[in-house]
Amino acid sequence: MGNKIEKAKLIIFLTVLLEIILTGTFVVFYLTGLFGLKEILNKDLIITITGILVLLSCVTIWVVVGVIANSKLRSDIKTKELLSSDIEEIYNFGQIAMVVTDDENRVIWTSELFQYRHIDIIGQDILAWKPQLEVLMTSLDQVKETKLTINNRTYDVQLIRESNLWIFKDVTDYQTAYVYSKQNAVVFGILNIDNYDSVTMEDIVNDTENRLKSLIHGYFKDFNVVFRKIKEDSYFLICNYLNYARMKSDNFSIVDKVRALNFRDTNFSLSIGFAYDYPDLMKLNDYAFDALDVALSRGGDQVVVFPYGRQIEFYGGKTVSAEKTNRVKIRSLSDSVFSLIKNSSNVLIMGHTLMDMDAFGACLGMKAICDRVQKEVKIVADLKMTESKTRSAIMSSFNKNELQELLIGPRESLDLVKQNTLVIVVDVHVPSMVMAPELLEKSVNTMVIDHHRRGKDYIESTLFSHIDSSASSACEIVAEFIKFCSINPVVNLPSIYATFMLSGIFLDSTYFKAQSTGLRTFEAAAILKDYAADNAMADDFLKDDIEEHKEINEFVDSLKMPVKGIAIVTPKEDRIYDQSTIAKACNEVLTFKGTHAVFSIARISNKDIKVSCRSDGSVNVQLISERLGGGGSFERAAVVFENISIQEAFDKIVDCIKKNLDAAQISDKKGNQD
Repeated sequence: MGNKIEKAKLIIFLTVLLEIILTGTFVVFYLTGLFGLKEILNKDLIITITGILVLLSCVTIWVVVGVIANSKLRSDIKTKELLSSDIEEIYNFGQIAMVVTDDENRVIWTSELFQYRHIDIIGQDILAWKPQLEVLMTSLDQVKETKLTINNRTYDVQLIRESNLWIFKDVTDYQTAYVYSKQNAVVFGILNIDNYDSVTMEDIVNDTENRLKSLIHGYFKDFNVVFRKIKEDSYFLICNYLNYARMKSDNFSIVDKVRALNFRDTNFSLSIGFAYDYPDLMKLNDYAFDALDVALSRGGDQVVVFPYGRQIEFYGGKTVSAEKTNRVKIRSLSDSVFSLIKNSSNVLIMGHTLMDMDAFGACLGMKAICDRVQKEVKIVADLKMTESKTRSAIMSSFNKNELQELLIGPRESLDLVKQNTLVIVVDVHVPSMVMAPELLEKSVNTMVIDHHRRGKDYIESTLFSHIDSSASSACEIVAEFIKFCSINPVVNLPSIYATFMLSGIFLDSTYFKAQSTGLRTFEAAAILKDYAADNAMADDFLKDDIEEHKEINEFVDSLKMPVKGIAIVTPKEDRIYDQSTIAKACNEVLTFKGTHAVFSIARISNKDIKVSCRSDGSVNVQLISERLGGGGSFERAAVVFENISIQEAFDKIVDCIKKNLDAAQISDKKGNQD
């Protein structure tokens, strides 16, 4: 068909050209008097010749149009001929329409379905007709699909590029059913009133509690959520996805409203876990409880959503974790730890990669517990993957034989895994960050003890998991386990172990200056002093040498403050720094007046750039770190970028801070932002 049209164009062009040449020649001859044309031709003859030429042109056009029409009749594809003889069945059940375009994307043919639906696009540029189709046409794939809405009907559109054939499949009914089922899908939720047990004054209970519960009831009624009390401080929630989406658009404002309601140091806040997109309601209920556990382990005052098969979502988190001093609970947890260790065949303990003083101190504390119940135990550590100060302290505190007795390499530890081996992970809960990920995969029985706020990725299927974000350090938690366990006689914690643990508390509490420092922190330090921890040695483990101090000054000299109260330090692009130096630079800048958060950016290898994040407690740096792909705790977080420059990392951080600062700023008890 295309070739015949091209031939027709050529015939018309040649005919017109011939007429122009003949007419021009005639005029020249006539005006110059050649061949005696003026005498031969009179007015009537000229009119006759002109009429003949016009008639010839008309006949030529008529013939060409006839040829094209005849060719179109013979080549015009009917949907009936293309698909099957039973076109009615295709229209009724298949609901398929086809469009053919030329090489310039102009529509030259459509099937009957579009004609019946009065969709006339013949001659139009199909890409200009609907912008979504441009994605299809520019795709590198030979066949690709997209969805398109035309006259309130939804089509799946597929392009077969080689033949310029567009196939439109009407999926309106399916789309309507999908949207309906999506909007009415079941969403389970569990709500917990944080710090409820800590309020004992009757006048506060009778006033604030009544207003609190009235606020909760009113909010969920407004969003058509069915809620039932399951405990004095807990509610079960159920709604459809449409109403859940409304709450999400409202940014779960109930959390902020409850925080603003507090007065007279009641410190009420809400933690809520939601789960959806799973057909098994029993499992969905479990996932909702899991989401609540994540919210509580991150300090509460937030909403955690578990959309099955996708990443966990976090909303809120503007309150620093309240210190928990329930010694009965600590005793119960400690006894559980001892029981699990007793029932294991052997124990392997590990912290995170680039192990610091807190991680190693916690490992030593857990080893002392294992020694008390006479279990074979090793600390899994590679000194090459240990922070420099910690490595130096280990090498100076233990001789070669003691190190062989104490430590085992990550690869060698795999040979010690038995059916009943217990792997204890301290100071970390992210699988990819442990000292020996392969050991985690091979072991069946795992215990996690950590103080960082729980992130999107965490170690699953554990026998015991205690993530307490209100604790200043992992060493603080382990010291409590040692002190408050029911076992008799008590654990024998060697003095050097206690010194390392005290150094870990110094490190993570920034010598008791961090916002997370509480009464528990000082009590943990006192516990370690009872075991003859050496203050001077613990401090000496953390001291900087002259070269490191110079490097920290390089960070300080590069200080920039793109947002008021938020400092960013970026030293030399081509220099590789120790990770502890990057963190210490953060701590140094954080001591400056008017600085609420610090982001320290430096290269730790030719490929990787590390960002340490620190806060004085008025900015949730974990939230910003998570937006960048990292994680951590409320006041201490980190993220690693690969294959980018220092400037690119700087730009990413500034952009993220500006977009998320409002959400990351911490509110006080009255609901005011600092």
